[in-house]
Amino acid sequence: MTTALITGATSGIGAAFARRLARDGHDVVLAARKTERLRTQAAELHDQHGVEVSVLTADLATEDGISALEQRLGDRARPVDLLVNNAGFGTKGRFLEVPLADELTMLRVHCEAVLRSTTAAAEAMRERGRGGVVNVASVAAFVPNGTYSASKAWIVQFTQGAARNLAGTGVRLMALCPGFVRTEFHDRAGLDTGQVPGWMWLDASRVVDAALADLARGRELSVPDPRYKAMTGLAKLAPSRVLSRATSSTRRRYGPK
Repeated sequence: MTTALITGATSGIGAAFARRLARDGHDVVLAARKTERLRTQAAELHDQHGVEVSVLTADLATEDGISALEQRLGDRARPVDLLVNNAGFGTKGRFLEVPLADELTMLRVHCEAVLRSTTAAAEAMRERGRGGVVNVASVAAFVPNGTYSASKAWIVQFTQGAARNLAGTGVRLMALCPGFVRTEFHDRAGLDTGQVPGWMWLDASRVVDAALADLARGRELSVPDPRYKAMTGLAKLAPSRVLSRATSSTRRRYGPK
């Protein structure tokens, strides 16, 4: 039986990945900051699907948390076949309004933790000749708008480059770029989403279904939903200065992902 490890597993897209993978018969490792919430979720998944579910308490804003994740991914006696790097957060405010400490924490969670965990997982997977990594980015990666967008753009570029470097090894890497998803993400960041049009919202379970289908097809980039595919295509064609002006006010009101 294969094992999947999901970071940021207790809510939103991470929880949707955990439910889908457990339903499909995968053993699951749930990684997040809150131990009690992890244990409750683990018990529910085990009772519902009969798979083995373990928990890893890890705050990926800390060295100890990232190290614990690396160690689990590098454990050859308990191999991880699929890593889903979903942990992340948003901030409210424009550049110079957000404390620098929060910006640095975001880079650690979105970039350093993703780099180190992907490295640990891919090394072990390459030895076995199989495995997959899904790094959750955002459609915000395609527009220049502060540290959040920049960090998600880094995830996309890093993941696609690493995927090409590992071509032929049996290890697949893919960046997942959802748009607005109905999760706790915006509430935790204190972002007002009341004016976001209904058509822009996606369901977390459907995002996961699309992502896993794209991973099975060997894609390096997954943008769930045709509407967001069209939007990202337009973003690649529009001048960056125009995009920056158009999106800065939107992010102040609604936030990313």
